[in-house]
Amino acid sequence: MKDTEKSKEQLLNEIAALRQQIQVITEIHESDIVRDITELQQLQNKITRLDQLKLVGEMAASIAHEIRNPMTTVRGFLQLLSGKKKCADFTDYFTLMIEELDRANAIITEFLSLAKNRAVCLEPQNLNSVIQSLAPLIQAEATLSNKILKLKLAKIPNVLIDAKEIRQLILNLAYNGLEAMPAGACLMIKTYQDKNEVILAVQDEGYGIAPDLLDKLGTPFITTKDTGTGLGLAVCYSIANRHNAVITIDTKKSGTTFFVKFKQ
Repeated sequence: MKDTEKSKEQLLNEIAALRQQIQVITEIHESDIVRDITELQQLQNKITRLDQLKLVGEMAASIAHEIRNPMTTVRGFLQLLSGKKKCADFTDYFTLMIEELDRANAIITEFLSLAKNRAVCLEPQNLNSVIQSLAPLIQAEATLSNKILKLKLAKIPNVLIDAKEIRQLILNLAYNGLEAMPAGACLMIKTYQDKNEVILAVQDEGYGIAPDLLDKLGTPFITTKDTGTGLGLAVCYSIANRHNAVITIDTKKSGTTFFVKFKQ
């Protein structure tokens, strides 16, 4: 009788142990499934964003020439008229119109930067050198708005980049960070190496990005600013894609950091 009770107890213990193993295995598989779904969603979002960037870039490339030609003509005549004595009373108007034409031209240039097939010249260069060459420009912008710029540049290897495009990416991220911050706040630009990646980080002390906008960042015409085209970050994502780099974001109420990860 005791042996029977003992065998029942052993059987119950074995069943309990088996259930526990099944539960552990189930939890592991559920975790894998959740991770796979998350990664798939992130990949789909990336593909959607890149498709949108490509479409906008192709549209811009097809119409830029036709738009810029008449704009150049109008700008030339405005400059000519502004120099005539009869039009001296309208100088301010001419200046304003020329500035608006230049702004429109700058927007067209941003559109063209989205083109996926845009030619890039990749050469081994150091990100620190590019950042240091831009530092005076960013510092001047920071000073105008009573903000602080700090650089924290670690020793990093060279990576294959198109310096002109990376300059544009850094300036876009830096100016966005400055605009997101109150007076007296600090913008930090950092570089460091993490395993086989070289990381560029632009960290602001703004108010963070709303969760409902986070997944949409990098999509043309989506912006966190009251005034803006929503093309600045889209251009950054397009440039990163042409460099086989990845942009990730860490945001909270105390600020946002954009990480651009370049493979060695």
